[in-house]
Amino acid sequence: MGKLRTLTRRTFLIGSAAIAGGVAFGAYMVMRPIRNPLLDGLAEGEAAITPYIKITPQGITLITPRADMGQGAYSIQALLIAEELDIDPATATITPGTPGPAYYNAAVLAEGTPFPAYDTSTLAETVRDFMSVPAKLFEVQLTGGSSTVPDSYTKLRTAGAVARETLKEAAARRHGLQRADLNTEDGHVILPDGTRLPYTELAGDAAKLEPVTDLELRPAGRWKRLGQPQKRLDMVAKCTGTETYGIDLKVDGMVHATVRANPGIGGGIERLDSAAAEATEGVMMVLPITSAVAVIARNTWSAFQGANALDITWGPAPFPADSGRMFEVLEEALGNEDAFDHCQRDVGDVDAALQGGTGLTATYRVPYLAHAPMEPMNALVTVTETDCDIWTGTQIPLFIRNRAAEMTGLPADRIHIHVQKMGGSFGHRLEMTHVEQALEIAIALRGTPVKLVWSREEDMTHDYPRPAAVARGRGRVQDGKVESFDLAVAQSGMTSGWFTRLAGMGIPGPDATITTGSWDQPYDIPNYRVTGYRAPDMVPVSSWRSVGASSNGFFHDCLLDELIHEAGADPLAERIRLCMDDTSRKVLEAVGELAQWTGPHVGYRHGRGVGFCMSFGVPCAQIVEVTQTPDGIRLDRVFVAVDVGQVLDPVNLEAQVTGGVLFGLGHAMNCELTYADHAPEQSNFDSFTGLRLYQVPEIKVKALSNGPRIRGIGEPAVPPAAPALANAIFAATGQRIRELPLNRHVDFV
Repeated sequence: MGKLRTLTRRTFLIGSAAIAGGVAFGAYMVMRPIRNPLLDGLAEGEAAITPYIKITPQGITLITPRADMGQGAYSIQALLIAEELDIDPATATITPGTPGPAYYNAAVLAEGTPFPAYDTSTLAETVRDFMSVPAKLFEVQLTGGSSTVPDSYTKLRTAGAVARETLKEAAARRHGLQRADLNTEDGHVILPDGTRLPYTELAGDAAKLEPVTDLELRPAGRWKRLGQPQKRLDMVAKCTGTETYGIDLKVDGMVHATVRANPGIGGGIERLDSAAAEATEGVMMVLPITSAVAVIARNTWSAFQGANALDITWGPAPFPADSGRMFEVLEEALGNEDAFDHCQRDVGDVDAALQGGTGLTATYRVPYLAHAPMEPMNALVTVTETDCDIWTGTQIPLFIRNRAAEMTGLPADRIHIHVQKMGGSFGHRLEMTHVEQALEIAIALRGTPVKLVWSREEDMTHDYPRPAAVARGRGRVQDGKVESFDLAVAQSGMTSGWFTRLAGMGIPGPDATITTGSWDQPYDIPNYRVTGYRAPDMVPVSSWRSVGASSNGFFHDCLLDELIHEAGADPLAERIRLCMDDTSRKVLEAVGELAQWTGPHVGYRHGRGVGFCMSFGVPCAQIVEVTQTPDGIRLDRVFVAVDVGQVLDPVNLEAQVTGGVLFGLGHAMNCELTYADHAPEQSNFDSFTGLRLYQVPEIKVKALSNGPRIRGIGEPAVPPAAPALANAIFAATGQRIRELPLNRHVDFV
């Protein structure tokens, strides 16, 4: 930690964890400290020892820059700081702060390295650590990829420890003592004689000192809060309906707006008749904007009614008109050399191995899926001659800042992003179309605050959905074992289009999301190949909760289950035998113990299915138990085992795992976006139906802590749910389903 001692009090090296871990770089741009933004406007008697903690005589503020979309991100970030700062986080003010370079995400790009998560070789770990470099250089302040905890675990604890020790040093100097002789407790420095000095009283003295960085973080055995059940800081507000989201904001003098855009994203407007809309009560004006028409009114309801009255003829979209043709495009790409994208897993001689033994060929497919968060997209924007203020729930604040600077012509430092709490996202708020629309309206109405809210129908039909995909699997078994596994996946690219929308340029090279969740599974199959084919771009697509693993988990695990059945082996025992990663093997063993596994058949028309997927470095195994009733399939119980390396809050971990399971099951059972005449046919929750309350099964969760790295849990429980359910249906009924949603083939009760 010696390098940290060279810092001045006005800077703090966010990337210190990488240096401490042995990844050091000589380039100035990499090594340079990032200025602490909390020092701007700091008053006498106030201290901002790191970018994450501000202490004033009135209280303590903790900066939690990773966005909270309902997953408890603010609470866990505050808890990480509070553990080392030695305060009760409930006594502090929690805020995401002002977005800026200091809050880049050092962990989010690590998932994109060409190494499976179970590869812990020196090379793999070095490359993963190196990915913090481009994240820092390009100021990637982004929430996603289950990276909040991996990014924050050391960073925020270090921030809390630096502040704690600096406050102790301030107290020691004031009283002529040695820092080593002082202790802390609940926001106080404790002197040897028992005197308690509040941090708020020491802030002024601490602000004059160099940050104390010669320290050690507390080991898990000395944690006071981490690792123990916690009450989320937002729980009371959410349970009482008093939480405030972006959609709830009000400012004096604001107008309300909504939009109608071409349901075939990318298509234009051929004809517009706005007379009926302009005559609607409460409507103030109709404003054509880029690829859409805005209706500005005195309230949101009037804006919605005016938008419904618009008479618009839309131009054609640049993709096939219906779902049937879209799947034809995907199938044409599958195995087409011209569409070949990458092959990251090719072990043994698959082609030769497929010539002998008992063989299997199967085709799988999954549909487009909307994100469909409960809170539709919204933004409140004010543009003046000198400043631009944007209030919105977002996972990409600096991308929005940069786009706003382009659109308004204002300097980036005059763009003020106020990140709001969000009523869900699932990846939807990795986009900024709604903010661009609000900006365009606000520029036209310069000086007037504009609150834009999408209707539910606009949100559903103008989403950038999870890609549809098809896969073809082949394999052979021999002597009761799986010997050959060949999976080819085709879908449109996800990453390049998303980055083009954000930064104006695509990402060259293969799109790893096409096979993520399939090529990187920890199985030692003698002949093993996973190939990705990139289909032509069709409906513009984006990240959906668990990204590529959301579909590839279904493809990979269903094919493996079919091969295990062909071999006559036990579904759980054969997965355990094939598993070459100790952490994953223990997860599979744990879920078997939790479920008291005795095999897939547990009674007449009563079956169990196993699902496993490693995503975002987290091995997650699930066993789903179902019963075939006269009215359809009933979900009975789900058993889940995961390993995140270190459990920081067992209560929230269980909530995230349970939520992920229900999210995965509901979408696997019922949800799809189908297209006709270029437009989605599902526009609200009546036609895009998740799991109903009466269908929710009993869920038991077991968390392990054997993994070598700390991991996040917001997404990894989603991918195994669909294959575990499909495999359970096969065990109960003998019906093998290779297409989602499952309700195309069976009824659920």
